[in-house]
Amino acid sequence: MKLLIINGPNLNLLGKREPDVYGNQTFDEFFTQLQSDFSTLELSYYQSNIEGELITKLQEADDWCDGVILNAGAYTHTSIGIGDAIKAISIPVVEVHISNTFGREEFRHQSYISPNAKGVILGFGLQSYILAIQSFSTK
Repeated sequence: MKLLIINGPNLNLLGKREPDVYGNQTFDEFFTQLQSDFSTLELSYYQSNIEGELITKLQEADDWCDGVILNAGAYTHTSIGIGDAIKAISIPVVEVHISNTFGREEFRHQSYISPNAKGVILGFGLQSYILAIQSFSTK
């Protein structure tokens, strides 16, 4: 199974940005651990701070992978374009968030991704990505 993890804006700062919310581990370190823990899967990773690049990557993923795990960061709450891209592709997308967005500012309670996602996992730190990966192996 081929899965693509896509992270949006500011997630390249994991390990430095608000460690009380996001932890001390970089995503690159965590991704290396994921590849080891899920060695039977083909995991790929992409990160961008640019909305259009995330949309393009979602569209491209439809041609070669079995599913996407998406943490669109702040674009979750603002990007109709990313929501539309998910609706337009045929592969499932699982929305993830490191923090519990419903326990944060009111504007973070709205998601343009959730209505078109296979599921949503949030609030479990980096473990949210592990749960998302596991969701692809359940029927």
